[in-house]
Amino acid sequence: MQGTVDGFSYGLVTPVVAYLMACLGGALGLRCTTRALLFAHSWRPGWLALGSTAIGSGIWTMHFVAMMGFTIDQAPIHYDKPMTYASLGVAVVMVGIGIFIVGYRGATGTALFTGGTITGLGIASMHYLGMAGLRFDGRLDYNTVTVAASVVIGMAAATAALWAAGQVRGFLWSVGASLVMGLAVSGMHYTGMAALSVHLHGTGAPGEGDSPASLLAPMLIGPLALLCLAAAVVIFDPKMAAGRLSRPAAGPRPGVPAHTTARRPARRASLSPGRDLARDRSRAPQNR
Repeated sequence: MQGTVDGFSYGLVTPVVAYLMACLGGALGLRCTTRALLFAHSWRPGWLALGSTAIGSGIWTMHFVAMMGFTIDQAPIHYDKPMTYASLGVAVVMVGIGIFIVGYRGATGTALFTGGTITGLGIASMHYLGMAGLRFDGRLDYNTVTVAASVVIGMAAATAALWAAGQVRGFLWSVGASLVMGLAVSGMHYTGMAALSVHLHGTGAPGEGDSPASLLAPMLIGPLALLCLAAAVVIFDPKMAAGRLSRPAAGPRPGVPAHTTARRPARRASLSPGRDLARDRSRAPQNR
């Protein structure tokens, strides 16, 4: 039996809050990525790891806030907790891979394409793994073309967000990048939901079950705590809070080999003794 689904049982509340959560996670994570791109020192892995956690938590939180408004007529919904938390782990790990690629190779060329693609695939993997944790008396079917479109949306918007974060042109660029990241997550989610159809096994009256909000709210505590931790770190970093991140005058940049910056001073230094030696030799006959 074909099931009737409602993805907006709370009206616009859940999609708006979900988008804001995705933007918050993106803002914190991309700001940490910008911080790592600007300063090449031993703290870079920590900033990138914090950024990956913030973005992954924001993606996951966005998905399940949106799912609070998802209901199926005549079928109470439950969630498999191991599968649900596994989707969080997948989001953090795959986003982390993409973030680390951009953080160490720079937000240009192949590194940007690879990092954005992996990050977009992480968004999509989290979504569909989270949907696989949905439990009800029936099954989910997906339209292949629409699913493919949702994955492309996630990859394209994630790449654009990483590119904007890599421009390191100030606080407003980070805000714009976070809005794009929120669009990537929300667009991917609702496009993926548009590909969904539900087939119910039974034909009886609707059973008793907890509301989606009561089921999902306890699961959101951990990711929200991670977002708060990331926010605290970003806020209490003086340069981050002031929006005055500037690249140091010296030091290697991401994606530029260190030996290319170190070679030039040495070459300039070696030219001076050669000129002095040539000058001395040219003057030697005149002194005899």
